[in-house]
Amino acid sequence: QVQLVESGGGSVQAGGSLRLSCAASGYTSSTTYMAWFRQAPGKEREAVAGCNRGIGSTFYADSVKGRFTISQDNAKNTIFLQMNSLNTEDTAMYYCAAEPLRMWWQPLYKYWGQGTQVTVSS
Repeated sequence: QVQLVESGGGSVQAGGSLRLSCAASGYTSSTTYMAWFRQAPGKEREAVAGCNRGIGSTFYADSVKGRFTISQDNAKNTIFLQMNSLNTEDTAMYYCAAEPLRMWWQPLYKYWGQGTQVTVSS
């Protein structure tokens, strides 16, 4: 089993920045592939960014390329999502996920965190 705990969400004005963290514990050998997803009210859960912690490769949704950066601290089994130039469309619950069952951008992961809310006001 893997436990994922997100933190770092909050409220920010448009143009601002936030940094999310996701700490993994338990059977962390299952956390080679991890990702961030988000879900706004009334919308489907969508991929934001993913990473292969083993080789350090990263993946991004087109909507966040150039604004968001996914990174990792393997010693702490933690991944981060640095979010810059936030806009109101980034408002959503952000979830951390590990061990994909399909492609990284599909919301089909074995493990999910409880989510952290990000609210961007204009």
